[in-house]
Amino acid sequence: MFSKYKKPAAPSTPVPAAAPTAKVTELPKAAAPEAATVKKVARKAAPATPAQVMTMDKERKRKERVGDLKLELHRVLLDNLNLAALEHATEADLRQEIQSITSEFLEEKAIILNRDDRQALNKELYDEVTGLGPLETLLQDDTVNDILVNGPQQIFVERAGQLELTDITFKDERHLLRIIDKIVSAVGRRVDESNPYVDARLKDGSRFNAMVPPVAVDGSLVSIRKFKKDKLGIDDLVGFGAFTEEMAAYLQAAVATRLNIIVSGGTGSGKTTTLNALSSFIDNAERILTIEDTAELQLQQIHVGRMESRPPNVEGKGEVSPRDCLKNALRMRPDRIIVGETRGEEVIDMLQAMNTGHDGSMTTIHANSARDGVSRLENMIAMAGIEMPLKAVRSQISSAVNLIVQASRLQDGSRRMTSITEITGMEGDVISMQEIFRYQRVGLTPDNKIIGHFTATGVRSHYAERFRMWGYDLPSSIYEPVAAE
Repeated sequence: MFSKYKKPAAPSTPVPAAAPTAKVTELPKAAAPEAATVKKVARKAAPATPAQVMTMDKERKRKERVGDLKLELHRVLLDNLNLAALEHATEADLRQEIQSITSEFLEEKAIILNRDDRQALNKELYDEVTGLGPLETLLQDDTVNDILVNGPQQIFVERAGQLELTDITFKDERHLLRIIDKIVSAVGRRVDESNPYVDARLKDGSRFNAMVPPVAVDGSLVSIRKFKKDKLGIDDLVGFGAFTEEMAAYLQAAVATRLNIIVSGGTGSGKTTTLNALSSFIDNAERILTIEDTAELQLQQIHVGRMESRPPNVEGKGEVSPRDCLKNALRMRPDRIIVGETRGEEVIDMLQAMNTGHDGSMTTIHANSARDGVSRLENMIAMAGIEMPLKAVRSQISSAVNLIVQASRLQDGSRRMTSITEITGMEGDVISMQEIFRYQRVGLTPDNKIIGHFTATGVRSHYAERFRMWGYDLPSSIYEPVAAE
């Protein structure tokens, strides 16, 4: 029945009889969820009725049977499909071939499936052969921002800033390891007991990180930060409530007048998204070089050179660190340098670049506030092994960095630009700073949504005269505090 992509027949040899397979009757469809009204008052969950328990048990057994069937069919596909020929096959041909093999297998085993289960089975098998198995559905879901796998039986996703457990699972640890190996081998990496962790990038640009046993105790750990296909601009972020029009006008002036900017924040707070949006204010006439561990920046300009660092290979050779990229970038006549994230000794070269004619450079760091961000820079310089007096370090930072933009993910999952702070110089041994805008939290709604508003602090920008000289004469009203509504 299926011959187009079937492997050439091997010489006939005695084949041991297959183990008898139990006949599987038609599997019931999943029970439709009952509509239920949710009361506002807290109450204990009602105990499940025997009928509900029976339905849940049937659904669990149905999923187990379909999972076993999919695993067996996947082995049949690998045994029969000519994988070399599949490289040139169209999607339609491959789907038709998988459907033919599935139909023949079900007929041979006298297994009856309803139409929905059969279609789901064909789709999952296609994902197993060409994609990333159970993860493929989540990767195609635009509402999912992060995919977090804690062993084969637990897959979480983040939607709108909130984590939720999915009903998607892997068959077992071997199945999960096979998908991990499929990802890392495509980018020339390897992960095993001797090298139990790996950082890679998927075809669509999504960031992939995995740790396997024995480092991962309860099963392999996988984290996928999905690549945004839609580039979010300043207008989009203002529309989402990440910051205000007044803050956007100030940031436009700051970027256009070539202030050196650091975007700080925690994991998942939107640092890279903010950096992308700020870069939209850079003029097309400027040459920009970007340096990242995993290429995520989506700059709109014409003249952009992108660099990506590389970890060492299995023999411990071939590493290209962010500092190596940054040193070379300085020899490539950049107008601006944008470093995706500064986390190590490359901070020295970044500050030197900001101080020596590469005004308007930008980077991100992990920090909880602007003052913490400055402390992080001091610590990174110390960890780089540079022996400098603390006052000299702080003087270097204060002259290099002009602006710190703080991005935060609040407890309700929303992302806000919680502070814009200027560095104005040194006062004795202390770096002097002034906050221009902040997000003022007021309270919490009954459904745990943050109540708050953006406001100026009343302090006029230290760079107001610079803005005016460059043609960005911002009205004094944007620096006036806003009362809560």
